[in-house]
Amino acid sequence: MGLTSDKVLALAVVAGVLLFAGTVWLWPRLARRSVRAVLGRVGLLLATQVAVFAAVGLVANQSFGFYGSWADLFGREDGQGVVVDHSAGAGGGPLRVVGDRRVTPAGGARPEVSGRVEEIRVVGRTSRIASPAFVYLPPEYFQARQRARTFPAAVVLTGYPGTAEALVEKLHYPRTALELAKAGRMRPMILVMLRPTVAPPRDTECVDVPGGPQTETFFAKDLPEAVSAHYRVGKGPRSWGVVGNSTGGYCALKLAAHHPEVYAAGAGLSPYYDAPNDPTTGDLFQGDEDRENRASLWWYLKNRPAPDTSLLVTSSRTGETNYKDTLKFIGLVKEKRPTRISSIILESGGHNFNTWRREIPATLQWLDERLGGGRAADGSRKRS
Repeated sequence: MGLTSDKVLALAVVAGVLLFAGTVWLWPRLARRSVRAVLGRVGLLLATQVAVFAAVGLVANQSFGFYGSWADLFGREDGQGVVVDHSAGAGGGPLRVVGDRRVTPAGGARPEVSGRVEEIRVVGRTSRIASPAFVYLPPEYFQARQRARTFPAAVVLTGYPGTAEALVEKLHYPRTALELAKAGRMRPMILVMLRPTVAPPRDTECVDVPGGPQTETFFAKDLPEAVSAHYRVGKGPRSWGVVGNSTGGYCALKLAAHHPEVYAAGAGLSPYYDAPNDPTTGDLFQGDEDRENRASLWWYLKNRPAPDTSLLVTSSRTGETNYKDTLKFIGLVKEKRPTRISSIILESGGHNFNTWRREIPATLQWLDERLGGGRAADGSRKRS
């Protein structure tokens, strides 16, 4: 059973309840001062606490998506990472579909009704990074009358460490996009969902690490190229947006600011504005001051020409630690034309999935309004 399995969670909860009940029931029998009784009390208390802590930890992991597997939890994940000397033509090209699922519970089993989520593996031609991802394709993508239509696309990033599955199962990006499009509140859009941790377990903060993972190149060049070559993404200069939460939010803002020719808009849900330096990141810049400055959104927007892109930031007055920094960032960007800034500020909301689910519908609509990559068969900008 996997770490995120509901059966594992249920087993931990049941074990905790049974051990607690057993402790209460057996305590009178273990009240004596013998060594055996003392060891029995210690054993029951320890087992009950372990079961309770395990249940609480599993609930937290299910809610926040810290770890996706037992190997990930114990630091033994080695299935994905930087591909050294990987042939760009191997495995059927830079993008390979390895599975699919329907969007539930928003529609029927047919993709032309409910859309489809495909599991893919992308290999960067330039960065040599290989990463799994999920791609949401809206129903219109499969409809015969729209077979020549192209669609705007958005890269959707998790936090660190995060799991791509959480974007589908916990944050409900595909279902939300489907429901908004059916209600006429946004155009159908392709979503490319993955985590920014493309060289696990290292947190590269979406930078090109000297002598290490070229993560920014992967997201700014390789990923859009591979997806555009495989799917019907709009070919215009404003076909792509990027959105993320927490670490993914920082990455989204930075990618849009550094690469406005690729990303017409970047949305950061509960973002921070400077790359951290801690044991999860390692030495990201190898003493290169220019690289370090460039990774700071504060420095970049103050010292480099303002990028022609749109940015969205979110926070809450109560519950988020980035609230004051977010207000300062809004003030900074407002002075930097032609960069455009928008915000979602909640009255309260913590750094968690529930808060981000409240922000995602408005964020997707904001992205839709700023992307111009989707076209109908006759070349006109298509709204459905």
